[in-house]
Amino acid sequence: MSQVGETITVISILGNDYSIKAPAGKQQALSESALLLKKLLAETKAAAPTLIGERLLVLTALKLCAQQLEQEQRHRLEIQRLEGDLRARVDDIAGLIRQA
Repeated sequence: MSQVGETITVISILGNDYSIKAPAGKQQALSESALLLKKLLAETKAAAPTLIGERLLVLTALKLCAQQLEQEQRHRLEIQRLEGDLRARVDDIAGLIRQA
C-alpha cells in the first residue's frame, strides 16, 4: 500500500531498472543519490576496469561505507572540539561571575 504523496521512481543502475518508492519531498534526494552512485560506480570502474556487476557494486558500496565512517569520525572529533571550547567558555563565564 502506498503512502499519501509517495511516488515511484525508476532508477537504472548498471543496466538494471529499480522501482523505488520515495516519500513526498524526497524525490530530489533519491535522484541525487542515484546520480552519486552512478558517479562512484564510474570512478570504481575506471580504477578497476575488469570489475563488473555485483563485484563492482560491492567494491563501490565498501568505498561509500569507508567514506561514511571517515565522515563520522571527523564529526565526532569536531563535536569533541566544540564541547571542549564550550566548557572552556562556561568556565570563563563562571569565573567572571564569581569575581563579580
